[in-house]
Amino acid sequence: MLKTGKLLRLRRLSLAGDDRHLLVPLDHSVSDGPIVPADKWDDLLRALVAGGADGIIVHKGRARAFAPDVLRSCALVVHLSASTARSADVHAKVLVADVEEALRLGADAVSVHVNIGSDTESQQLADLGAVARSCDAWGMPLIAMVYPRGPRIEDPRDPALLAHLANVAADLGADMVKTSVALPIDRMAEVVANSPIPVLAAGGPPDGSDLVEYGAAVMATGCQGLAIGRRIFSAPSPAALVSRLSAVVHGGGTTISDDMSMPNYSTIVAGVA
Repeated sequence: MLKTGKLLRLRRLSLAGDDRHLLVPLDHSVSDGPIVPADKWDDLLRALVAGGADGIIVHKGRARAFAPDVLRSCALVVHLSASTARSADVHAKVLVADVEEALRLGADAVSVHVNIGSDTESQQLADLGAVARSCDAWGMPLIAMVYPRGPRIEDPRDPALLAHLANVAADLGADMVKTSVALPIDRMAEVVANSPIPVLAAGGPPDGSDLVEYGAAVMATGCQGLAIGRRIFSAPSPAALVSRLSAVVHGGGTTISDDMSMPNYSTIVAGVA
């Protein structure tokens, strides 16, 4: 049984209380460099909150710098893994924080990144298992970001492979799994059907097509949420885009206007090139 603390934190990860989630990862500043100028971080966070993001994902140091009121209606997920694009092995992830640190920061959940098929897969799996043990002890929800990346992966969009990854996350103790979207998109339903835990779809369409229509197509396969970072924080109006995506994830509601016509949410993308 889940402990009361974990149940309360899981509830805070879904603003609408429908167990659906729109998360915005902002951990790219470690892997790739600044995502916005330093003096624009507060503006970005407030835009995401105003748009209706259920949660943001950041590293521990970034969380320490937040104004006390900025996450008044948005959950905090502290990411425990790191690597940089300049590493000798870009697929190698190491733990740079722990559950206790995340608790002291007021986190509602933690996340751990694992690249299946990488040269350091075994250590990353061991790290996920260790973090899951700490999460269980402290009542902290765990989001496993499990991706098919590395020299042993032939087709990273293969539904059978992604279903395997979801089960790795579940079997090692995660409460949710964030992973890549199968292609064609409708086959993501197979991943969801074979996952014992909620599946969050990572990223946007690989061909750069409409993000909101893509999100609607992904949610139609049974995913319980979206985790989109770069396409949101680089948008002209992050608040407006988050608002439109939140309507897709949570099934309607008021959206923030960005002077653009609303897409047809019923449009299902059959596949992405």
